[in-house]
Amino acid sequence: MEKVIVNISWSGKNYCAGAEINGIAFCTHKTLDGVKAEFEDMFKFHIEGSVADGDVLSDDLVRGNYEFDFKMEVSALLHSLDGIVTRSAIARVTGINERQLGHYASGFRNPRPEQRQKIIKGIHTIGHDLSMVV
Repeated sequence: MEKVIVNISWSGKNYCAGAEINGIAFCTHKTLDGVKAEFEDMFKFHIEGSVADGDVLSDDLVRGNYEFDFKMEVSALLHSLDGIVTRSAIARVTGINERQLGHYASGFRNPRPEQRQKIIKGIHTIGHDLSMVV
């Protein structure tokens, strides 16, 4: 089975999903679940078109024997938590200024890998703390 790495980001008011397989396959949607579903449909269409054009693809791709590995950029990750966890809460557990988190969410700035890990660890901490509520 072939793994297809799909990068999800936030752009303006939409999630964007894209992967590089025989060119670039790309789509947008207002919701995270929507962009994942849209990408799955669009990718199948992309592969069918590539086969019809005579492009060389792996047997797994041609037979539909693939799975998606969705990788979220920090911008998409922070937007996916809107209405669930405040940026203030994330700022408290990560030590990253709330304004800086806003820059990451808007895509105005991209965090260094260490900052990304700090954000993910902070979100996990919040999740763990919430799971302890009885």
